Amino acid sequence: MTKDEKVQIAERLKSFCAQKGSQNKAAKSMGISSATLSKVLNNDWDTISDDMWRSIAAQTGHDGTAWVTVATRGFERMGFILESAKNESLAMAVTGEAGCGKTEAIKQYTAQHPATYHLCCSEYWNRRTFIAKLLRALGKDMAGTVSEQMDAIVEELQTVEKPLVVLDEADKLSDQVLYFFISLYNQLEGQCGLVLCATNFLEKRITRGVRFNRRGYQEIYSRIGRKFVKLQVVNDEDIAAVCRANGVTSAADIGTIIKDSDNDLRRVKRACWTIKKGGRV
Repeated sequence: MTKDEKVQIAERLKSFCAQKGSQNKAAKSMGISSATLSKVLNNDWDTISDDMWRSIAAQTGHDGTAWVTVATRGFERMGFILESAKNESLAMAVTGEAGCGKTEAIKQYTAQHPATYHLCCSEYWNRRTFIAKLLRALGKDMAGTVSEQMDAIVEELQTVEKPLVVLDEADKLSDQVLYFFISLYNQLEGQCGLVLCATNFLEKRITRGVRFNRRGYQEIYSRIGRKFVKLQVVNDEDIAAVCRANGVTSAADIGTIIKDSDNDLRRVKRACWTIKKGGRV
């Protein structure tokens, strides 16, 4: 790893510490020692391995690529939703097609706003995994019973200004884990923004649960205001803007990418990289 890369990662780490509220919280959030974090920030790099540098880069959002993110309509709307939820301590549910830019918008908003905690959920999470992930995002110790850990989460969120918790890909959570959304809302109503974000399957799942009177679904539906906010589908104008921002300017190439994209920004990114490397879409 080059010195220039390390300088960029160290700068990113400074911003990450500011976002987390302290160096100690940032270290706990990344699962590294405070001493290691301090060495990175103080340019004491001799004993820090490349593996550690890569870990810090990944966890602070530094990917080392030259990809330029464009403020598409969906990106801007996602940012507006997060800002509203954070400032007004609202509980909301947001849905959008895969590849519309939801997660990238959340990542960038989180990096730029303190007391904002982004969890990208997975199918394998159980109750303890969910709590551990949230505690780690908060920069808190993970010792204690489930009840003690939940108390620690609530207490931390009550002490910071305008906290926001975003559960991305929330449709992957089991019912037992999704119920924690109710618990967090009940204890933090008016004190913390809570956002569920997923594909349209989340809306189908919750409305079906409400219709069949499944346990907890009426409560979830009520707490999100009985409404799902939908992000716009990526259109040709969005795709063209992304292409141009990332060095693909040929009208023919842009037209081909639009045609083959299936309105998915991940496919657009892949196609742009292919063209820039001299390949064909």
